[in-house]
Amino acid sequence: MSRIVNENDPRVQRTRQLLLQAFMDLVREKQNLHGISVQDITERARVNRSTFYAHFEDKYALVEDWLRGKFQRILAQKLPASSSLHADALATLLLSVFEFLALVRQHIRRSDQQFEPLFEQGIQQEIYELLLRWLTASAPGARKKERETTAQVISWAILGTAAQWSRGEQTISAQEMVRQVLPSVIAALSPLVIVPSR
Repeated sequence: MSRIVNENDPRVQRTRQLLLQAFMDLVREKQNLHGISVQDITERARVNRSTFYAHFEDKYALVEDWLRGKFQRILAQKLPASSSLHADALATLLLSVFEFLALVRQHIRRSDQQFEPLFEQGIQQEIYELLLRWLTASAPGARKKERETTAQVISWAILGTAAQWSRGEQTISAQEMVRQVLPSVIAALSPLVIVPSR
């Protein structure tokens, strides 16, 4: 969780980007996350430790932010800001999650497995926020708490299914997994967004 009050301040954004860039450079050099310390990051970014902690609670928060940013960029490429809650958009979201987790698993080292819960939590949060945005637009009559709970449950269901699949041998393709999972996601959403026939 970031500790900066005004994240819209350009100076804050520049410093945060310096820290993230230093971290990415170190990942490329060291080929693992475990061996990178806050000291390494601050030395590479040429900032002091207190500046680091003004932006990130710890190294793990930076890692989560970094991975979440990567996933946000993928979603932005595949789902335009104007996208809404419909089957094609849901299928694209599901496929993005499955493919992204498979990619992360290809590059994660044994020493970095401690970071997996952070990766998954960051991705789940992105799925939740997107579903909540779609539900808010598609089901304005539903209670806010009902939309939030639905988005929470479905985001964890999507993440859990994709995480389990990505940890296995992936004998079923990501596309086939989407085909199998999509009807369940639509069914879970339907009480809020589909008016039942009378």
